[in-house]
Amino acid sequence: MKSHAIVLKEFGDPNKNLIYRERELPDLEPNQVLVEMKASPINPADINLVEGKYGILPDLPAVPGNEGIGIVLETGPSVTKIEGGDKVIFPNQLGAWCNKRICESHHLIKIKNSFDINQGAMLAVNPPTAWRLLNDFIELKAGDWLIQNAANSAVGRFIIQFAKIKGIKTINIVRRESLIQELKDLGADIVIVDREPLSKVVKNETDNASIKLGINAVGGLSAKEIAKSLGGNGKMVTYGAMSMQPVMIGNALLIFKNISFYGFWISAWFKHTNPDKIKAMFDKITTIIQQHNITVPIEACYSLDQIHEAIEFARKSERNGKIMLSM
Repeated sequence: MKSHAIVLKEFGDPNKNLIYRERELPDLEPNQVLVEMKASPINPADINLVEGKYGILPDLPAVPGNEGIGIVLETGPSVTKIEGGDKVIFPNQLGAWCNKRICESHHLIKIKNSFDINQGAMLAVNPPTAWRLLNDFIELKAGDWLIQNAANSAVGRFIIQFAKIKGIKTINIVRRESLIQELKDLGADIVIVDREPLSKVVKNETDNASIKLGINAVGGLSAKEIAKSLGGNGKMVTYGAMSMQPVMIGNALLIFKNISFYGFWISAWFKHTNPDKIKAMFDKITTIIQQHNITVPIEACYSLDQIHEAIEFARKSERNGKIMLSM
């Protein structure tokens, strides 16, 4: 059986090293599933991987794409929990940028057939990242405060909406004034355009509230100001490094405020977590997303053979939504 895919032949410039080509798929083994891919977003991590700047890099040649959604076409004789016609996603599995793929059945998560295709394609990375950041590092109760930078990112938007449902208050740092009302409409309590001295602005805006959790996707000075905004015994979690600058930690935060610092990577969480717990999390998240009509804006869709135009658009810093590959 033949498939069309985007193949990465070398790390570096996507325009030179990403190729749209036909490939031959092997026969199904007993525990495998043939999936017809429907959609996959272009995430920052995908671009970093193509450029060779990601934490873990695959052997080449490889098919990029760290999340997506597809419909099961065929199952091997030993597969029992998945059947033809099911919608499936692929947590922590590279290879989404193709129109057909073969997967090990235990790697798949079945989702409700009522779930929108494009929204379902974005389930495997950002929603679970936001959920784990909210729930794994400190117990937050209704009325508690958290602060995050990169608040208009996909993870940031999910954090705002998940927190609102739980009654947790959010302080959201952005780079453009045009985002303020947009994030408030999602449920953000406070939205601040990044400026110095940020931590003093935060104290004024919150009436010097004790902020328990800081969420950092930027690094550099932004991360330092997020940490300075935290109350005693607060925790800061870093899950991204958009500025490509290291996290700077003031000595006083460690000595006098006992701030704790953590890192988080959803791929590592998937790797070390029981499959039943992963499935239970997705059941919870997808139910919440559907009940509260939580969506991620999509700015443009491209076909696989338009990969270079899609990557160029996805690299733009000022976008109003995700760039999607539609198969």
